[in-house]
Parts: sequence; C-alpha cells; structure tokens
Amino acid sequence: QVQLVESGGGSVQAGGSLRLSCAASTNVRSMGWFRQVPGKEREGVAGINSAGREIYADSVKGRFTISKDNAKNILYFQMSSLKPEDTAVYFCAAKKGGTWLPLLRTAYDYWGQGTQVTVAS
Repeated sequence: QVQLVESGGGSVQAGGSLRLSCAASTNVRSMGWFRQVPGKEREGVAGINSAGREIYADSVKGRFTISKDNAKNILYFQMSSLKPEDTAVYFCAAKKGGTWLPLLRTAYDYWGQGTQVTVAS
C-alpha cells in the first residue's frame, strides 16, 4: 500500500504559477500527475520514473515541470504560465514497479485525493 497526499492547490490569475506537492508514504518507482474536470476522464499531464526521466502531455509541455525529492519521497509539479483551461482537480499517482507508462491512468496503482487548481482569466 502507498498513501499519497497532495497539497499546494489554489486559485491564481492566468499567467501565474503554482507548485503542487505530493507526499508518498513509501518510495515508489514511477509517479505522475493527472487532472480531471467534471464530466471528463482523468488525463495524464506528466510522469517521472525512478531515473528521473520526465514526460509531458503536449498541452503542458514547456510550462509545467515534474520533479521528485527521492530522499523525502515527495513529488512536485511546478506549473507556470497557467491558463484557464488548466483548471482542474490535480491528482498524483504512483506505481511501485512494472513497465513505465507515464500518462496512462490505468497503469497506476495508487492515487491521492486530489487538489483543486483554479486559473482565472
């Protein structure tokens, strides 16, 4: 079992920045950030493996950065140049092993409760 707790969500103006954090109860091989709005499926926005390799959805590439503090088991998501369409509940996810499929929601075993990010125009 892996417990994940997100924090750092809030409301910002378009063009602003926000940093999300996800504290994991144990070390995990792969982690990712997903987001979801009402009526839509949860979509992958970023992933990182144990070696630090990062991958991003095209919609956030160049604006968001995923990183990990492996010593503290904390996942970060630095979000810059935020747009209203980034508004969503953001979830962190983790997988202890297996093939790395960073943006595929069904590949992850553990999920946080989510944190709301609202970007005003």
